[in-house]
Parts: sequence; structure tokens; C-alpha cells
Amino acid sequence: MPQNHIFKSSLFVLLLASLACSFLTSGVVTDSPDASPTATLLPISPVQAGESNPDEPVLITGQIPFTSPFFINSIAEPFVLLEDEAGFVARDREFEFPLSSQVIGPVERVDDSTLSYTLPLPSVPAGTFVDVDQDGEEDRGVMIFAVAYWSNTWGDPFLEKRDGTGWSNAYTSAVTDPNREDEINGGKLIIWAPDSEQLFPSGFGSDNLLFTEDDPVVSVPAGYSIVDLDQTPFAIYKEARPVITLLEGEVAVNDFSSMDYEAAFDALFQKVSREYPFTDDKNVQWEALYDRFSRQVADARNDDDFYIAIRDFGYAIPDGHIGVSFNADVFFEERGGGLGLVLTELSNGQVIASQVLAGYPAADAGIEQGAEIITWNGVSMGAAIQAVEPYFGPYSTDHHRRLDQVNFLTRMPPNEIVNIVYRNPGDLSVQEEVLEAVVEYDSLFAAIPSFNFDSLELPIEANVLDDVGLGYIRITTFSDDYNLLARIWERYVNNLIDNEIPGLIIDLRTNGGGNGGLALDFVGYVFEEEILLSQRLYFNDITEQFEVRGNPARIEPAPEHYDGVIALLVSPDCASACEGFAYAISQGGRAIVVGHYPSAGMYGEVGRGQYDLPGGISLQFPTGRPETLDGKLLIEGIGIVPDITVPVTLESALGLSDTVLQAAIDALLSQLGG
Repeated sequence: MPQNHIFKSSLFVLLLASLACSFLTSGVVTDSPDASPTATLLPISPVQAGESNPDEPVLITGQIPFTSPFFINSIAEPFVLLEDEAGFVARDREFEFPLSSQVIGPVERVDDSTLSYTLPLPSVPAGTFVDVDQDGEEDRGVMIFAVAYWSNTWGDPFLEKRDGTGWSNAYTSAVTDPNREDEINGGKLIIWAPDSEQLFPSGFGSDNLLFTEDDPVVSVPAGYSIVDLDQTPFAIYKEARPVITLLEGEVAVNDFSSMDYEAAFDALFQKVSREYPFTDDKNVQWEALYDRFSRQVADARNDDDFYIAIRDFGYAIPDGHIGVSFNADVFFEERGGGLGLVLTELSNGQVIASQVLAGYPAADAGIEQGAEIITWNGVSMGAAIQAVEPYFGPYSTDHHRRLDQVNFLTRMPPNEIVNIVYRNPGDLSVQEEVLEAVVEYDSLFAAIPSFNFDSLELPIEANVLDDVGLGYIRITTFSDDYNLLARIWERYVNNLIDNEIPGLIIDLRTNGGGNGGLALDFVGYVFEEEILLSQRLYFNDITEQFEVRGNPARIEPAPEHYDGVIALLVSPDCASACEGFAYAISQGGRAIVVGHYPSAGMYGEVGRGQYDLPGGISLQFPTGRPETLDGKLLIEGIGIVPDITVPVTLESALGLSDTVLQAAIDALLSQLGG
């Protein structure tokens, strides 16, 4: 979803984007009265009454290969499901899997790229009967299933609507086509017939679509059968213990790692230049980029050279969701040196030493916390900052880039010399020091809030601000254990309701994103009615256009509803799914937004844009374009803009007061009448 600078560093990965294993969804399936295809009967081995068929399917096993970095990161309750495909038959993305039909089986991790699963079949399943013979007559029909990987987040161990609906388009026994609304066009299905009088398609027909009027049909035996859609005609057979591999689908990583540097770059460029969703918005000149970076790639003599070329290619496009894996050697050579100095730019334009770490060159030279830095290597601070290429780039917004330019002004190669003119607090005179950078990373970690989490703290923590009686919840990610996140959030909201807390502050200032669907589920706890929010567009290889895919994102009311006033705290470290959460919860003036700056403004979906390149390099590019329902670009390049912008002052920069939090408290108390 996502997001969150995935791959910016092996030490500090913020997971984006949000990616669901499945989406789409239920309804009553009706026969078409106009269809009358000719049936071609397959031979069925007779079984006498009272006898059992030794080939009757009883147990399905197999493996689930995966390459996606998002696949199992945050999943706590995974299983395989005998997935009722009545939703696909009806092309109903809202189809809710009936609880009675949910046969599930365990999964186990084999290695870092494979799961295995076991799925026992009930003697009589409780799925949805669908009549797919297209003969215009009412028949009982068959039950149709795929084997699909799922995980449970909300409620009991089984799937409810918030966990997912429709039919799977990844990690499933069926093959789906993203260019044709996730039509099933291959793989294997499992069907169950109540008797030997039912018919089932034996091919896709002339329209190449399954379960449509022109499908040829054949008789199928009673009980379970496996349907191999990759055969012509379909192979329909029984096997007691079939082994079926679940397919990763379009979320699989694009693997160019076995190619040479130039071939890999060409393959990468050909794909991303077509699928990147913000070409016009960001004025990306693809031909010029190719001319420039193909030469740099051609000159690469080793993996580090190739890495720098790919990183610089990403830098050239202003999008915070473009990221390349961390190369420690390159980072050390370029930015491994520091002075033990953290800088902050105030809203009035001054740059001050917000932290001076003991034992490093800045402190040893006598620079004190709160000192105003006047010049850097003989130029003004504004000019010095503007010249910095921050290492964690690129960035979707100028304000986000500027903050990291300030952070990376003090990062340089070890042993580099820097001349600093400064004025310590309380001094009238300025001083000048020449400092030599030493190998240190403490100042880098001190400069970036998301690096300073307590490793034992929960991803969602809350308390009541006793002096004002307001609730405070800090959410640091939407990519931790989903089940844990859901339960903590639900518990806190219920406590707010039970204790009649009149106002709530939600702190998102260090939330790098994650699962956008989960974030919207959270929002449902503060709204009483459904609200349609946005849509996503993806490049269609058939039409060569960006087209809307899937249902619109929306807020759906949760079982409980908090009706107090709400303030959101944001910063550029609120990215991707965090921004989607803030956008959604602000609908209709439901919440006010408070911050020094807008959020990161990076909202392209990245789950389908993962790449492996030579030299062990991983890269991601956005592929999904977020828009409002009337076709306007959403969040990307702008961010969530505060309703109340709090200036960065010496007091806030030195950590003497959380002025953003105080502004939110004041605003809520004003709404509540003091």
C-alpha cells in the first residue's frame, strides 16, 4: 500500500504499502436463459451403490512459493482456505465467504521462500451451489473452490468481511489476469457435485472467459473433482491426495538478478517506464533518463558501481516510494563520517544545533546545544543545505526533502574537513571551528525519530492525559502483527467509549505505513456510515492505459463507534498507509490535523513493483495511482496538510516542549468548550 521507505536501509526499513492477498466479492448466481452450448461428455468410471471411489479426493497438500517482501511480515494467523468461488462466478467483489463453508488447513514455513500446507477435505462441503451449465434451466449445480492462502485479523479464527471478500488473485491454485479484472484463466479448481447429473465447463469458449454463455460443458462425476484449467479441453479428474502448488501471481518479484548489468537495467527500465503511475505529474522524461543512466550502467565495473547507478536513477525521480536496498560499503564511503552534531532548521530560517553528542568533534570543539550555525564551509546555511543530496532519497515533497537535507548536511566521508561558524547560546560573538569527521552513526540515529523506538514498546500505545482528560493514542506502524494491531486498537477504542473520554489525539508522526486496508478498518471505529474514498489505477498491458482496478477504497463502520472529537498529529515521517489513514479519518471534518509540516506525500502502491537485480540489489517502484472518485490525484506529491501548522521554534527543536501536541490539546479543548 507502502509504505515508509522500504529498502532504504537494512537497518531502517519502513514497510509500505499495503498489500492484500485477495480482494473482490457474493451474490446469487443466476443462469443465462439464452445460452445453449453443446455438451461434450467425459467418460466417468462407474461406482456401484455402497462402494467408495479410491480416487475420491480427501486431502490436498502443496507448497506456497513466495518472493514478495510483504508476504508474511505481519501475518499472525495464516492458513489455507477451501475458497468458495461463487463470488468469481458472479463477478461479485463483495462476496463474503460463508462461515459454514470455511474449511481451513495449517501452513508451515519450509524456508525463507516457501511455505507448505495441508488441507483436509470434508466428506460433504458446505459451499455455495452455482449452476454453471448455461442451459437456461434451473439445476442444483456444483460447488466450486480454489485453494488459497489467507490470514485472519478480526474476530474469531475465520474470515469476516473485514478480513477480505471476493476471490484471491495471489497465492491461490487459480491463475488470474490483472489486465482483465482478475479473471480466472488458468490453474486448478476443486469442484463438488451432489450427483452425476451436473455439467461443468470444459473450456473458456470463444470469449476466453470462464462461466460465461459460450462455455462448452461436460458431465462431471458426483463428489469432488479437480479441474485443470491449463489443459484443452479442461482435465477433470479425481485424485485421492493431489499436490497443488499455490501461485504467487502478479505480486511476485520481478527477478532480473541473473542478467548482466546492462540487460537488467534495460528490462527494469522497459517495465517501470510503462507502469510508473506519475509520469506526467512529476514530469519524468524517460528518454533522457535512459540516455543518462544506461551510460552509467555500461561503465559499471563491479556491483558497487552498478548499485550507485541504480540508486542515482531512483534519485532522479521525485517519489519517496522509489527505494533501493542498502549498501553498507557505499554508505560508509559517502556518509560514514559525522561530527556528533544534529541540526534543526527553525521556521524563522535559523539553523541550530539541536543535539551535540558528547565525545565527538562538535562537542569537543565547544559547540553547545542550541548554538546557531551561521555558515558551513564558507557559505550561508541556506545554500549549504540546498546543495545536499540526502541519502534516503528520493522524496515526493520538497518539505520532506528539505528536512533530510538538513539531517545529511552533517554526514560526509570519514576524515573530511568542515569549517563551521557558529554562535553559542548567550554569546554575542561568533566563533569558527575546523572539524574533522570521524566514523560515527549516533548522530544519524538521533536525527531520525523512527530510529529511536524502544525495541520492547508496542506498535500502538495509549493513555489518558490526566491534566486535560483527553485520550492519546500513538500508532507507529500499520505493518506489525496485524492481529495484534487490530486487537489493541479495538481495546483502546472500547475503553474510550466505556470511560466517556470526550476527545482523542492520534499521534501518527512516526508511522511509516504498512497495510492500507487495515488502516481503513481502524477508521471505521469513528464513523457511523459508509463513505467512499478513492480508487486506484494500474497500467493495463492490453489497452496500454492506466485503468481503475478493484472496488473503491471506503470507510465501513466497525462494530463499535467512538464519537468524541479527534486531532491527528502528522509529520513527514507519516507515509503511505499512514497518510491514507489520516485522509480517511479527516473526512467531513471528523478530525483536525496538526503538525509542523505535511505528511510525506508518498501514496503510490508498491506491492506489484518489486525487483531483484544483479549484485543482490532489491528495488521498488510504485505501480498503483491513487485518485479521488472524480479522478484527481490523491495525496501523492502534497501529503496531508495540517489544519493547524505549528512553527518550529527553539523550544520545540530542543525538546523542551511538544508544541505540536500542545496545539492539538488546545484545539480539542476549544471544541469542547474549554
